[in-house]
Amino acid sequence: MRPLAQAQTLRVPIPGGAKLNADLVIPVDARGLVLFAHGSGSSRHSHRNQFVARVLQEASFATLLMDLLTTEEEHVDNQTREFRFDIGMLADRLTAIVEWATEQPMMKQLPIGLFGASTGAAAAIVTAVKRPDLVRSVVSRGGRPDLAGDSLKEVKAPIMLIVGSYDDAVLVLNEQAKQRMTGEVSLKMVPRATHLFEEPGALAQVADYAASWFWATLKSDVEAER
Repeated sequence: MRPLAQAQTLRVPIPGGAKLNADLVIPVDARGLVLFAHGSGSSRHSHRNQFVARVLQEASFATLLMDLLTTEEEHVDNQTREFRFDIGMLADRLTAIVEWATEQPMMKQLPIGLFGASTGAAAAIVTAVKRPDLVRSVVSRGGRPDLAGDSLKEVKAPIMLIVGSYDDAVLVLNEQAKQRMTGEVSLKMVPRATHLFEEPGALAQVADYAASWFWATLKSDVEAER
């Protein structure tokens, strides 16, 4: 296991006075920072996102897994599902966290990528449009990029869409979203995988795709100038 310089739980402030829970890991030789936007009905404790985060850490990326809802909102959402599809609110919070990260001494020098799952993928794309100066790259896992609406036409950050080949409905939505994008976009299908990538080896393939994408697209200003 690669030695880790810092691993800590944070309380990240957002507009309105609330604070969100987040788990930060920064490898010694971090070459970028990946913020995770969880999907509908999930949290930073998602074992799928935690697995991908560990692979990214091994590939020299810092990771920030956070809850986009407060504890109280999660309780309400589990009953009503009213927040998980509020892409505008999720994107506003993700944008605020991106801006906060760039102000922290331990993270401000790291180029930022976003890893979104399910509805979190739409929030990631909207955030990339809101702050194109800060968000360098986006990966969507089993995502709903279609919910990003008009942001699909505006996003300039390179995007990778990862979908299970057996996730028929979501695959169609991703193909349609890809057609609306004008920037760099790659659609990767994981063979014989369904929506949650629970099949043997499927999630490892997702993590490998994400690590390769971020390695190619998350570059420091010095690297970008070469």
